[in-house]
Amino acid sequence: MVVAVLIAAIALVWREEEGTPSGVAGCTVPGSDVTVTTEQAANAATIAAVARSRGLPPRATVIALATAQQESRLRNLDYGDRDSLGLFQQRPSQGWGSEAQVQDPVYSAGKFFDGLVKVPGWETGRLTEVAQEVQRSGFPEAYQQWEPMATALTGALLATSPSALTCGAVPGVAPAPVAERTALVAEAARREAGAPTVETDGTVTIAGAGWPEATWAVTHAERFGLTEVTMDGWRWTPEVGWESTPSTFELPLQLQLS
Repeated sequence: MVVAVLIAAIALVWREEEGTPSGVAGCTVPGSDVTVTTEQAANAATIAAVARSRGLPPRATVIALATAQQESRLRNLDYGDRDSLGLFQQRPSQGWGSEAQVQDPVYSAGKFFDGLVKVPGWETGRLTEVAQEVQRSGFPEAYQQWEPMATALTGALLATSPSALTCGAVPGVAPAPVAERTALVAEAARREAGAPTVETDGTVTIAGAGWPEATWAVTHAERFGLTEVTMDGWRWTPEVGWESTPSTFELPLQLQLS
């Protein structure tokens, strides 16, 4: 699948050497040169969440992230070569699903993993060759260049401690009413992070969630207008990032909206 390069004059210019558009709040992996936008980080976190829900090893996430980076730059595109759409540029005409389905990141990641696990030796095979077995791209070697980036990002998304992925969110980007956004957060958490409970004050709690789910929440903070993510002695805010807060020790993952 070949992604058509359609860049409108008003669009942000993609900086290939850095992997992120300029002038946008983003996420970095400390100790590496990996920098992505919050949109890309959220999509990557969703892909990683789908892999975790299926009990797949980290290698599956690495392959999926490298593939999505090549196909769409980890953006959920509503255009592409011929009828290719979404993160993985899957084609409805080729049996990947409906247009709406392949533009649903959870669905599209699931379809990619459906194909991945059918590839003999995918766990140890060369990344670009394994990805090509699933994607059937016109540029089969292109996936390989993204393996270092995908490996670093996977490590950050699956880390069992805070601050493995450092994100900043643009304040005031979620004008929808709090009640509406709370419902969206709860639904997204149900699909990607665990069973949510909406408390009387609107806080969304996800019992049994770990640090990968907390990182998932941080990557989605801009999308949902989260003002605070709290878990087990740590608190994240867009202004400060993660900081130790002993008063919240042993609290489950909690997401707060303004």
